[in-house]
Amino acid sequence: MLDGRHALVTGGGTGIGLAIATALARAGAQVTITGRRAEVLQDAAAGLAAPVTGGLHPLVMDVTDEAQVSDAIARATAARGPLHICIPNAGIAEGRAIHKTDTDAWRRIMATNLDGSFWTIRESLASMRDADWGRVVAISSIAGLKGLKGAAAYSASKHGLIGLIRGLSEDYMGSPLTFNAICPGYVDTEIVSRNADAISARAGISADAARDMMIAQNRHHRLIAPDEVAQAVLWLCGPGSCSVNGQCIEIAGGQV
Repeated sequence: MLDGRHALVTGGGTGIGLAIATALARAGAQVTITGRRAEVLQDAAAGLAAPVTGGLHPLVMDVTDEAQVSDAIARATAARGPLHICIPNAGIAEGRAIHKTDTDAWRRIMATNLDGSFWTIRESLASMRDADWGRVVAISSIAGLKGLKGAAAYSASKHGLIGLIRGLSEDYMGSPLTFNAICPGYVDTEIVSRNADAISARAGISADAARDMMIAQNRHHRLIAPDEVAQAVLWLCGPGSCSVNGQCIEIAGGQV
């Protein structure tokens, strides 16, 4: 389905990003996966089971560094041609009461979740605009639609990402490029495990109880599998999706 397409997935070495990258590669795309840890990316690429027609190509890139983003994407396009698919997925999820959120914490969240996505999309568009087809699918969150209690900075960053996608969908309306966002609930990744430990420490409850609290926020009362998100991305990059543009697709087990 995606033979001859070049995709970029930030945060592509683990969790949701790796599930998306794997699905795209299995559909035939050559997928550049980025992250800060070379060994994680290399392990992800080596772990892609055959048979596939696409592949995973590791590239170290810190999305909070504008110059690094620009340089890395230029190297990716030089190696594998113009980008057709851009998946800004890299992000951090931290909960903190606003009166306990200092400027450094605020900037760290914005730099990763919003600035990083902006730079990634902007640099990807440099080659995508000259192609005859393109898909940008940002990984936001249900926190970008309704806000998340105790995580105002995170919610603001994910709301901002949705605003960026909606604005770009208007800018490129009628072109062969579409811009959409996926808004998952709690997904079964290392982030949930880390947050369960953090909630446990703050609230004085067990990690299992903290995990149950997060699971209860998903309308169907289970964690979402990373591949459920990946399959939604694959659909947006597949045939018959060209009229889906500027949308926020909720994956949360029910209406948010």
